[in-house]
This record gives sequence, structure tokens and C-alpha cells, in this order.
Amino acid sequence: MEKSNLKKGFSKLCTAKAMAELYEANFKHVSKYVHATSRGHEAIQIALGMQLLPQDYAFPYYRDDAMLLSFGVEPYDLMLQLLAKKDDPFSGGRTYYSHPSLKDEDKPKIPHQSSATGMQAIPATGVAMGFNYRESGNLFSDENQENGKAQNTNENLGIEYDSSVHSEDSRVRGHTPLVVCSLGDASVTEGEIAEAFQMAALKQMPILYLVQDNGWDISANEGETRAQNAFEYAQGFHGLEAISIDGANFTESYEAVEKVIKTIREERRPFLIHAKVPLLNHHTSGVRMEWYRDDLEAARSRDPYPVLKQQLLDAGFSEDEVLAIEDSAKKKVQSDYEKALQAEDPKPEDLFTNDFAPTPITEEKGTRAPEGAEKVVMVDCALFAVEELMKKHKECLLYGQDVGGRLGGVFREAATLAQKFGDDRVFNTPIQEAFIVGSTVGMSAVGLKPIVEVQFADYIWPGLNQLFTEVSRSCYLSNGKWPVSMILRVPIGAYGSGGPYHSSSVESVITNIRGIKIAYPSNGADLKGLMKAAYYDPNPVVILEHKGLYWSKVPGTKGATSIEPSEDYVLPFGKAWLLQEIWKQDNVETITIVTYGMGVHWAMNASEALDMKDQIEVIDLRTLFPLDEDTIMTSVKKTGKCLVVTEEPSNNSFARALAGKIQEECFKYLDAPVMTIGSENMPAIPLNSTLEETMIPSTEKVKAKIEDLLSY
Repeated sequence: MEKSNLKKGFSKLCTAKAMAELYEANFKHVSKYVHATSRGHEAIQIALGMQLLPQDYAFPYYRDDAMLLSFGVEPYDLMLQLLAKKDDPFSGGRTYYSHPSLKDEDKPKIPHQSSATGMQAIPATGVAMGFNYRESGNLFSDENQENGKAQNTNENLGIEYDSSVHSEDSRVRGHTPLVVCSLGDASVTEGEIAEAFQMAALKQMPILYLVQDNGWDISANEGETRAQNAFEYAQGFHGLEAISIDGANFTESYEAVEKVIKTIREERRPFLIHAKVPLLNHHTSGVRMEWYRDDLEAARSRDPYPVLKQQLLDAGFSEDEVLAIEDSAKKKVQSDYEKALQAEDPKPEDLFTNDFAPTPITEEKGTRAPEGAEKVVMVDCALFAVEELMKKHKECLLYGQDVGGRLGGVFREAATLAQKFGDDRVFNTPIQEAFIVGSTVGMSAVGLKPIVEVQFADYIWPGLNQLFTEVSRSCYLSNGKWPVSMILRVPIGAYGSGGPYHSSSVESVITNIRGIKIAYPSNGADLKGLMKAAYYDPNPVVILEHKGLYWSKVPGTKGATSIEPSEDYVLPFGKAWLLQEIWKQDNVETITIVTYGMGVHWAMNASEALDMKDQIEVIDLRTLFPLDEDTIMTSVKKTGKCLVVTEEPSNNSFARALAGKIQEECFKYLDAPVMTIGSENMPAIPLNSTLEETMIPSTEKVKAKIEDLLSY
């Protein structure tokens, strides 16, 4: 090995070791916020980190501070996060030590890193899937090649995504990007790891999974929790090649990683490196090793520090040179720590920044009802919107279960798209909702815009972990660096005896996830306009699409059909529709109905059946977040009474919370309590049609509730 690499590796190891020792010596001060260090894992982390390029993407985990040092991150930067300081370059003091988000021009890119163990595997694999798409040759080959010829060996130094890194010239030079996903061996038992491995192997993605195996979870050891190690586990995924190495030996690690990286850059396929390492420090600052570890002496005998030190001496470095490297590292760490202690803390107002990236769509534009255009059903408005987007934007792609060419979606919501745009852009995924949702983090990070689908709202639950831990928090916890630009389509709601697993409403769960935008349209024109707005929004968007409105087959839902808006029609989020407006009246009782989705049709039909169109104001929310509170409160203050209509069971629901908000804001204007109507509060929607009808609201039930409220 080149002496310069040995020297650099030893310097980084000494720095990481000195940081761990300094944190322990200053335990009472630095343990205010929980942290973990790489002590014992340094050799493999540094051996890998030294070989990555700025165009590579990395997903470290919480014990990877030595890896971050090898990327060029300074101890001072890490200590700013350790102490949760305002200028913490990763999160601005919002998240834990060694939870990086990095977009520096001269370092590997690191999208937001959560603390949920193993959850980074799916977003990381999403980046690799994005690389595959950019290199598929159908749309990007000319752009890649043209840009590639103009680039030097330091590709991807720009802030915006640089496609030149995917050119053939870049591959020949050995600079094509790869993804590194770093994991602890205990995390490999997570089901979402299997979803990531499965897709990487199936699609042959350019990703390296580094599994650092120290034999421990927290207090549970490998014998208690794992039937096999990660190397053995990987054998079950055909197409995922794996090796097992001594991760405490720097030279062995460096040479093994060098071969694997070369293969991935040239052959574009996945690898797993299983690295055996000792854990020489606490699990975290709050869970100390002396409380439960019975293997500390054995672990210390495998310390990578004396091994690498001896390798330097064997390579011809003198004792004085080695001591000088160590001394320099210790001085640097001490100096950076003293500087970090004096750094500014966040101010209270810093809490309220970067929850969302600014959207360019702030007002309704385009033609909603072009002259001469035909009325189309709601599902076709969405289909045409996606088709127009895919024609215009090669970064746009669609995937999910059964959306590919054979079926085009179980509701035909993607019909003909695969035939028109190819299987690289419109494709089926396995049954793995977590991957469908979480992979959008990686796709977005490489400049793509994924539109994905969960087949039924009832199936969203396995995807909620990714939606909550990865998608929704990325912008905020990366301090604005990595908003996730994606659209998640969710067919929702009950009709036609769908039964307990094809009929659920889930908006109350979704609206309790901060950091995402949520649409729930009642008609095709709104769906198309909101779909376009969602595409141009840099933030994650969930669009809830009621299955019963797709073709207006449910009696009383013809209003869901629309004249198809023009291609340039956009409808901003957070702008409700005053669908039926009345004037202030003092001599008769008036009421505001606030609703969305199917509830809009129940409300309008009930108003007509009661012959009270002049007494009932109907607000179609269109979006549940952001919520147009101004329109709601203005209306309720005018009418004096309010009914919130939902299809969900009303207890503990979004609708009930909204009713409480209205009551709080409009109390002195009200002539009656704000009321809600929703489904019966039972665990599931039954299959039998009589039971289903009894369970969910209807025009007649809403009509009766209106009469009760008006007579209050």
C-alpha cells in the first residue's frame, strides 16, 4: 500500500480515537445530548471513506464519525452537532451526533440520515435505482455523453445534479458514481433491509452495503438475535455478491474495498461487505458498556489502532513520525472542541425554518374548463395529467404494484403509460410498500421526480415507517438541504362492498405526519390541477384519490366528472373551493358544511334534497395540508353553524380535530356546537353490502344531521 494512504488512514484513525477519548473525559458536559462513536470500527470506515468521490452518495449510520472524517469533515463540524449548535452544518442543532446531511461540492453527498435503525437502506437503494434510470440510455444518454466530455475527473462539483457522471467517458475513467449504505449487523434483521437487498439484486444496482459487525445489538448479542450474520444472509439474494473481511485491519479493508468499488464502478452491480469489528466504546453515551458487556478484554485485543500503527512502522515510518501524527491529531481535536464550546446555540425562532422548501405554485393558472373539451371521469383526469408530465419531463417516472404495461393499475389509473413511455419509466415493483415509499428519497436526491402508488389505502401501513422517518423529516432535519420531491398516490375509501381490507380511510393518520402535503380532491379537474401542482412542488405530496369517484359509478357522484382542464392548469395547495356560496342572512338559519372527497357529494346532494341551497354553504377543502383556514373561519363566522363531514369514523379523527379548531376560533359567532358526521366507530368496514351501508355516511345521513343542526 502507498505510504501516503497509510499515513492518511492513521491520521484519521487517531483523530477519531482522540475524539472518543475526549468525549469520555468530558462526559458530564458532552453527554447532555446522546452520541455514539466509531471506536473499534475506525479501520473499515476510513478505508472506505478515503476511496469515495464527490459524485458518490453515502448513507452512514450513527456510529460512522470516522467515515465522516475520511470524507473531509472536520472534527469541529462534528462537535457542533455533538453540542447541538446553531452552525451544526448537518442539521442546525436539530438532530443527533453523527447524523449527517451533506451537500458539499468536494465531498460525497449524504441525504438526510434518520436514527431509525436500518431505515437508510431503502433510501440508499433508491439512489442506486435513480443511477440505473439515468444510465438506462433511453432518455439521458445524449445529455450524459455531451456533459461528460466537458468534465474533468472531479465530476459533480455543482450544486444541481450533474448528469455527466453517468457518461461512458466517466465509466471508462472509473468515476461513475456508486452508493454506499452503512449498517450495523443487528439492523440487518429489519424487514426493510430485505426489501432493499431484494430490489438491489433484482435490478442489479450500483450499491455497496457495508455491514459493520461488532456482535452486539445494544445489550443483546448476536447469539440471541441472529440466525446468521450478514454475509450468510446475503447468500439468499441471488445477484448480491458478498465478502467477509477483518474490518479491524486497515490494509486488508482498504484493499478489499478497492476491488469492490472498482467492480461496482465498472460493472454496475451490488455488493455487500461484511466487516468484523470490535466495539471498544459504549453503545451510546446513555448506555454504557460496563453495565452489561462480558467480552471487553477480547474486544480490546482486536483494537485496529495498534494494528495500523504497526503497519506504518513496517512500511518504514519512524517512531517519531508516528508519534507526530498522533500528537497532531490530539491537538487538532482539543482545539476544535474548545472552539465548538464557544459556538452559538440556536435561537427560539430557529425552530420554525425549513419545514418545507418554497413551492413555485402559489396561484391557480391555466384554463380549468377549455371550450369544446369533453367531460371525462376523474381517473382519466389523473391519467392525462401524468401522461402530460411524462411527455414534458424525462425526470418523471411512475412505479408501484401492477402499474406496469400488462395491467396499467388495478383501477386503470396508469393505463397505456408503460406502452407510451417504456418499462424503464413505468414499472411494477414487488409487494413492498416500504420500498415504494422510501425509495423516493433516493430518487429525489439524484434529481428525479418519482410518482409512486400504494395500491389501496389499506396497504399503506408498511410504508408509514419510511413516510414518517425518512420522507417527511428530510427537509427539516437536513436544515433545508434535502427536501424530498415525490408524489404518493393512494386510492382510498369505501364503495361497492370492498370489504375490510379495500375500503379504509386513513387521512387522520397521514395528517398527523408533519412535513408532507396532502390533497383529497372531489372531482377530476381538481385532481389534475393538484397533480400538476404536486409535480412542481419540491416537497413530498400524498394525493388521496377516492375509488368511488374514479368513474362516478356511485349514485350521486356525477359531479366528480369534469371537463378536462388544459395542460397548463395548476391548482395551488391550501386553497379551498367555496363550492356553494350563500349570503349572510339574519332571518333564517344558515350553516357551513366543511368537507372533502366523497363528503362533498353527500353534502351537495343533501343540500339539494332539502331544497336549502340558499341556506347551506359548502366548502370543498381540496387539500388537508396546507389547510385553508381563512375560508373556513370566514364562512362559519357568517353562517353561525358548522358541520364537518368525513368518511372516516369520527372519533379521534382529522374531522373532529378540525371541528375543535373551528369551535376555538369562531366560538363567539356560533349559534350551536360545531358538529361532525362520519362512519360508525367500528374496527373495519364489513364486506356485506347492508353492513357497509350501515357503517359509512350517505346523503340521507348527512341530510338528517343538517336538519338536527339547523333546529338546534
